[in-house]
Amino acid sequence: MGRRALESLSETPGLDAQLLLVEVLERSRAWILAHTEVAMDGVQAQFFINLVSRCEGGEALPYVIGWWEFYGRRFRLTPDVLIPRPETEMIIEAGLKYLAKHTRCRVAADVGTGCGCVAVTLAAEVPDLYLTATDLTVEALRVAKSNAHEIGVISRVRFIQADLLSPLYGSFDLICANLPYIPTRTLPSLLVAQREPRLALDGGMDGLLIIRRLIMNLPIWLANNGRALLEIGDGQAEAAINAVQEIMPASEIMLRKDLSGKDRMLVIDRRE
Repeated sequence: MGRRALESLSETPGLDAQLLLVEVLERSRAWILAHTEVAMDGVQAQFFINLVSRCEGGEALPYVIGWWEFYGRRFRLTPDVLIPRPETEMIIEAGLKYLAKHTRCRVAADVGTGCGCVAVTLAAEVPDLYLTATDLTVEALRVAKSNAHEIGVISRVRFIQADLLSPLYGSFDLICANLPYIPTRTLPSLLVAQREPRLALDGGMDGLLIIRRLIMNLPIWLANNGRALLEIGDGQAEAAINAVQEIMPASEIMLRKDLSGKDRMLVIDRRE
């Protein structure tokens, strides 16, 4: 029943129905796949119907179930934060590679942390790493803190309400940022803009308004030989690279593509 109801709403209706059952039955997806004959009782059936109805009403599945997986961990979500995407795991992989090579670099920042998936994951993967995670909204920071508590890294991640890193002084060895990068004019035509917080999506006229502001201030916040990892939108690479070269002409810049072949991340190594 759930799969049929979701077929017109999702490219993966079977998977979506299974994830709803995970919530209803309080079992793992593997258990559900191994016990297809199990029937729901009346209360469970009504709960399942209610969840399906919320999906049919246009609510994004991760908000309906209240969580989403990122880098092998479950992160709690509310409509106050962006839903984590697989392409953002590129930031984690590049950050871990840098930290493994630079074992004395253990001070990092996650700018625009949202649900905290980047900061919390890095802290969980690198036990001696200390992070500062910022966001504009108290609501997002509340979600991020709850994830840090649940995953057990709250003692090494401080959460600050801030515009980028503006109230902070000193430098960071690693700065990660998945900031809004969708051009304002394209938002009305996108389903994501109807479901997820506009503040986390709207990147201004060309999508680079906030990213440029961060780049302009990297000389203040990024340590010499430090690395900045910035997620960008497709088609924004040239403009973003030009902005970095103007502010930090000696820096080394690499462009990484995602699995679909789209420009997705700038790797900026600061050099004096």
